[in-house]
Amino acid sequence: MKRPLEAAARFLLGYTVLVIVWGAFVRASGAGAGCGSHWPLCNGQVIPRSPGVETLIELSHRVSSGLLGILVVSFLLAAFRGYPRGHAVRKGAVWTLVFIVTESLLGAGLVKFEWVAANDSEARVYVMAFHLANTFLLLAVMTLTAWFAGGGSKLRLAGRERLGAVFAMALLAVLAVGSTGAVTALGDTLLLTEGVQPEDSPVVASLVANRFYHPTVAVVTGILLSFVAFMTSGESRRLGRALLGLYGLQLALGAVNVVLKAPVVVQLVHLAFADMIWILLIWLAATSLSTRPT
Repeated sequence: MKRPLEAAARFLLGYTVLVIVWGAFVRASGAGAGCGSHWPLCNGQVIPRSPGVETLIELSHRVSSGLLGILVVSFLLAAFRGYPRGHAVRKGAVWTLVFIVTESLLGAGLVKFEWVAANDSEARVYVMAFHLANTFLLLAVMTLTAWFAGGGSKLRLAGRERLGAVFAMALLAVLAVGSTGAVTALGDTLLLTEGVQPEDSPVVASLVANRFYHPTVAVVTGILLSFVAFMTSGESRRLGRALLGLYGLQLALGAVNVVLKAPVVVQLVHLAFADMIWILLIWLAATSLSTRPT
């Protein structure tokens, strides 16, 4: 049963990325208020009558998120049947459910407090950054669960403290890039999609003025990832090179996003790349720090 669970874990990870990207489309398209301030109902109904485009976009995201929750619970039950007590896959399945719940609560909070569409409250800025961090933690747990379901061995730091420290810094740096990117994307949505001008909103003015933080952190993180790739060997080195190549494309995509003034399609691809970079970094860390080469 372990091999099917490995495939299930990988599928679950891929599907989660799709749900995340679709959620970003809801924000970038300005459809976050498509179901009003109702949650889990949509405009007070299970199935809205004569829904508009924004309602359909928001509702489809809720349906896809609900399906993800069902899949996670199903995987948890299968993990408890297929693995002994204390196994890493069991623990990963439990933590996956925990982060799915917190992810859902954050999404519900955005809706209930109406931190959507043209809302330019300062609280929304902090919630978006925290939402991204929670999403990355969810993806990290799911990636490690897939790693262990595929026979990955226990990780250890003994004798590898320096490498472990470098990976820890790289993970924090990529998390910082993601969080600042989420805040920058919110500024783009408010300014370019919703038409909230800096002179009319202190929050938007601040977001526009601080846009430089995201690309600056991204460039510094790229340098740190170069050190990570240099310190790895064998299969890990190949993964490290792939990570650097993907990150280089991400930097170029970020530049295109700025030049074209953040079109929705580019924003979504940019986010998908960010998720893949994070997943690859987690996988690279697991491969490099495992007790035996895989």
